Amino acid sequence: MEKLKLLFTKDGLQYEIVKNKTVLEENSYVPQLDQPVFSVLEKLEEVLAKRNFKEIKVISALNHFSLMPDSFQEHSVGMDLIALNAQVEPETEELMLSINKKYQVQFYYAFPKSFYQKLKSQSAMVHFNFSGEKFLNSILNKNRKEIHINLYHHQCEFFAISERQVVLYNNLDVTSEVDFLYFIMFTLSKIGFGTQDTHFYVYGETTENETFISELRKFVKHLKINFDNLPGKNFILK
Repeated sequence: MEKLKLLFTKDGLQYEIVKNKTVLEENSYVPQLDQPVFSVLEKLEEVLAKRNFKEIKVISALNHFSLMPDSFQEHSVGMDLIALNAQVEPETEELMLSINKKYQVQFYYAFPKSFYQKLKSQSAMVHFNFSGEKFLNSILNKNRKEIHINLYHHQCEFFAISERQVVLYNNLDVTSEVDFLYFIMFTLSKIGFGTQDTHFYVYGETTENETFISELRKFVKHLKINFDNLPGKNFILK
């Protein structure tokens, strides 16, 4: 049975076609300065037309989100909560919810209706999730203070975790590696995480972000690259 895995990032789409545990095909569409602008919806339609999929797993890394305790039940205000962090358009976005029981938090996130309707029109079973929830579910908190950073193409998400409690989550567009580095340092100072006692773990597009990682090493004592996105081993899609 062939399954399709989709990852939506800022202006981009990544996919894997999997049979059992074998990756049959994968590709990533991201904006490039030297290439024509493309429509993510058109790329999605092309991918969906490749096979008669039985199951589709969708992950959104789009940074329209809000993080709340899992005890919060006023779901009707989910879009209003997202609007505190980003400009939302309720007419064109679907309100979604992902719950992480391990860390007792939940994510409200807005997903484009055009993508949602196209996916729901398929005959396959479709499962939706938010990248923050999937990322958090893979984290095993071992130290008192940790920062987990997942790097994409011109985008990044990170968690600050202390003693199995989520202190902070953010999902940002990254146009300058240096600016992001100083944002991380500023965040540490605000939440009381020191550069010498905080353990940093980096995942994702690490090869493409070597400058950021090498600069980060100059400021922090503990840093480990936990995962590099390699062909057939794209972390966020597993």
